[in-house]
Amino acid sequence: MSDKPDPEKARPEPEWVRRKRLAAVFGDVLPEQTSDDTAPCAGRDGKGDEWYRDQVPPHHG
Repeated sequence: MSDKPDPEKARPEPEWVRRKRLAAVFGDVLPEQTSDDTAPCAGRDGKGDEWYRDQVPPHHG
């Protein structure tokens, strides 16, 4: 057995290779950005956080 370092292991792994390896082990990876990371859109359907806060009964506040 030689004590020489393997040049293949010394090179940093490209990002796409790392992602492919992680996906093979853990399945689909999470997206880079989720809707929680983005600013709320005024035209989006649904009720905003303010509406839900207004619906909290006084004894839960």
